[in-house]
Amino acid sequence: MKRFFVGGCLTVVAVLACGSSVAADWPQYGGPNRDNVSLEKGLARTWPEAGPKVLWTVAMGPGYASPSVAGGKVYVLDRPDDAHDILRCLDLQDGKELWNVVYAAPGSVSHNGSRTAPTIDDKYVFSVGLMGHLYCVDLATHLPVWNKNICSDFKVDEPGWGVAQAPSLFKDLVIVAPQAPDAFVVGYKRDTGELVWKSPKLGLVGYSTPVIAKLGGVDQAVMVGACNKLGTVKGLVAGISLENGAILWQYEGWQCKIPIPYPTPLSDDRVFITGGYNAGSAMIEVKQQDGKFAVKELFKTDACASQIQQPLLLGDYFYMNSNSNEREDGMMCFTLDGQVKWKTHDVESAPTFERGPLLFADGMIFNLDGKKGVLYLIEPSPEGYKELAHAPLLGGKEIWAPMALSDGKLLVRSQSEMKCLDVKNP
Repeated sequence: MKRFFVGGCLTVVAVLACGSSVAADWPQYGGPNRDNVSLEKGLARTWPEAGPKVLWTVAMGPGYASPSVAGGKVYVLDRPDDAHDILRCLDLQDGKELWNVVYAAPGSVSHNGSRTAPTIDDKYVFSVGLMGHLYCVDLATHLPVWNKNICSDFKVDEPGWGVAQAPSLFKDLVIVAPQAPDAFVVGYKRDTGELVWKSPKLGLVGYSTPVIAKLGGVDQAVMVGACNKLGTVKGLVAGISLENGAILWQYEGWQCKIPIPYPTPLSDDRVFITGGYNAGSAMIEVKQQDGKFAVKELFKTDACASQIQQPLLLGDYFYMNSNSNEREDGMMCFTLDGQVKWKTHDVESAPTFERGPLLFADGMIFNLDGKKGVLYLIEPSPEGYKELAHAPLLGGKEIWAPMALSDGKLLVRSQSEMKCLDVKNP
């Protein structure tokens, strides 16, 4: 084991041989396309009564950060105390820690702990910590290449629940959201951390992630800003130029005081938006002609809303855990024009799933109950709730971390541990 001191922070590197072949990667928050959809096939459609085989379990500090997977390695941002963040790299096959990067990040917030997943490309892993530390770490040397603090650098106070976002990548840029008045979303050079552009204000600070989408034929970052409780400060959903940070279009017909899910782009220039705190959901259409963008509201509804988790878009339907502080509809299926087909709240003995995460693979939905730690396997159908299997897997509370799937292995975590499940040969 080698020890390095980098920028005054202790960095521990353990270089081990790893014979894992490159599997189907899950390289960022939400998977390859940020939609929680995997292309893996050959997964089991039923489980033993005890659930899928647990291949390994590792202890984790408290929090909600989901893992990312690339090249047979698992990357997760851990926070074991109120003084440090730790970027851990584990072997997907056996869970052994291969190396880690530790840096000082003093501070605490309500619902303390880690937040979102790292983002990985072919050279680097990028992560944003609870107190705003943005790190770029070299995958070959396991050393930090550059780092920023997206709160202090732009003179923004840390949000009440900490910084909760995952970096987005586009060409040679890494994109994050300081949510400062003069730098709501910014683009840095991946290799050097040089600030390339910053966007104007979109509202108050929230907990959403900038997502890359092609709308009106133009690649752009789509971001949500928060409103205040009185409604005197509006939050905007906006498209941001990836060339210079300019606002391409904006929409203020939907307001949320604490936005968490990022917008869901559809392939036909539509964008679905949802949130808790009585915000409900909306669908907009973004068109571009002769260099000018126009936004059309297609619908708004209070019938469905997710406080934390992303909806799954499967064909002509959305599947979502429509749960928040104010409501508990359970898992819900609804059409692309907002018509509810069913919800488990109306199904006797069906779970409500609380604010747990969903993931789709091989024609099945994996849905993890955020309160009870029970994992469910569900066949998606607009005709009704069709459960294939379920098993209790995790204990504790607030089991809200999104899942990750790679090479037939499903990664789930609680406030104290992460488990790797064999969902191919359970």
